[in-house]
Amino acid sequence: MVTTAAARALLISAPASGQGKTAVTAALARHAVRTGRRVRVFKTGPDFIDPMILGRAAGQPVYQLDLWMGGVSHCRQLLHQAACEADLILVEGVMGLYDGDPSSADLAQVFHLPVALVIDGNAMAQTFGAVALGLSNYRPSLALQGVLANRVGGPGHTAMLAASLSGPAAAIRFLGALPQGEGLTIPDRHLGLVQPEEIADLDARLERAADAIAPTLQLDEIAAVSFPAEHRAEPPPPLLAGVRVAVARDAAFSFIYPANMALLQEMGARVSYFSALAHEPVPEAEAIYLPGGYPELHAERLACNLALHQSLRGHVSAGKPLLAECGGMMLLFEHLTDLSGRRHAMAGLLPGETAMQPTLQALALQSVDFLRGELRGHSFHHSRMQTSLTPACRGRTQRGTVGEAVFRHGSLTASYIHFYWPSNPSAAAALFLR
Repeated sequence: MVTTAAARALLISAPASGQGKTAVTAALARHAVRTGRRVRVFKTGPDFIDPMILGRAAGQPVYQLDLWMGGVSHCRQLLHQAACEADLILVEGVMGLYDGDPSSADLAQVFHLPVALVIDGNAMAQTFGAVALGLSNYRPSLALQGVLANRVGGPGHTAMLAASLSGPAAAIRFLGALPQGEGLTIPDRHLGLVQPEEIADLDARLERAADAIAPTLQLDEIAAVSFPAEHRAEPPPPLLAGVRVAVARDAAFSFIYPANMALLQEMGARVSYFSALAHEPVPEAEAIYLPGGYPELHAERLACNLALHQSLRGHVSAGKPLLAECGGMMLLFEHLTDLSGRRHAMAGLLPGETAMQPTLQALALQSVDFLRGELRGHSFHHSRMQTSLTPACRGRTQRGTVGEAVFRHGSLTASYIHFYWPSNPSAAAALFLR
């Protein structure tokens, strides 16, 4: 028997990146929490930093909803579970509403999510209505909640933007406006938004954003959506029963999917966390996971952490598994050159070096065929790599082209790819087993 749970649900999207989706979603989440609602927030597509901000606003971990990486069934189960626990589900889209394959619009259509559009109204007047109309008419089957103007100059500007929703755009609801101002924005850097622990006044910003959004979109007007459970929502097999997995988690290595950690524990692993920036060895464990992050911003401290280098070498020389993704892999090469051109000695488990570049070097959804099947994920990095190692295999992009190298060096597996382990729990578990 298929069970169904319902909750008010809304997908927040925009014409493009940089319109303020994260700030608006976070403001709605904090506003809803302050009114006593139970809130669950999701992020569309592969992302690490936006969910950190959203999680801080909602007080709950933020999981990914990706129709390609996780699949429809996985996303459906996550939404069903959220609806069983929450009064309100918020989903932040990725890039523009129709960008990507699958896009935020595809996700909204599959799960019948109403869409609220966020449009940056700065330096815009009547064109605001034209943009909203175009987004609405591009796929008329989408349920549009309305449009919210962001970074607006004042009451007069707000009235002008609202008035643009007339004529052909008259059916589009104007949900309100948020003012421009430094106090409502979230700073960013080369890989996206700045991490929450680096923003001293983040909670104050979230409170101000919640105050600003409270008079706009009315939470009680968001429609309830039904989310059926999967016919077979069986737990994964205990492939990692009793396996201790040490996970690096700090300002240098923080690109961790909550779904990945949950899966480890569901498969029986005992997860412990350590800081690669602390001058301490890695905790005793059968396997180590070095996720992505910002090693280039902490390269000097990482270079000085000889206890870390030694314990990583000892772990691998003992034949114990180590999985390193993107920034985690950069720690394992001999040197890392930062954006200032300074060269830092790293752990030296892999021959070669990485160097930061001023522009993006790769961005793609990818899959890798391991012995236990296909594991999916994505790459997104600003560094280049030079090594004499021959890849054990290569990823395959979503479009079928050759992707990132995957290195198997002894018991070590390393790649620029950030893997989404729920895409194949068996293949993921194998990376942590001898």
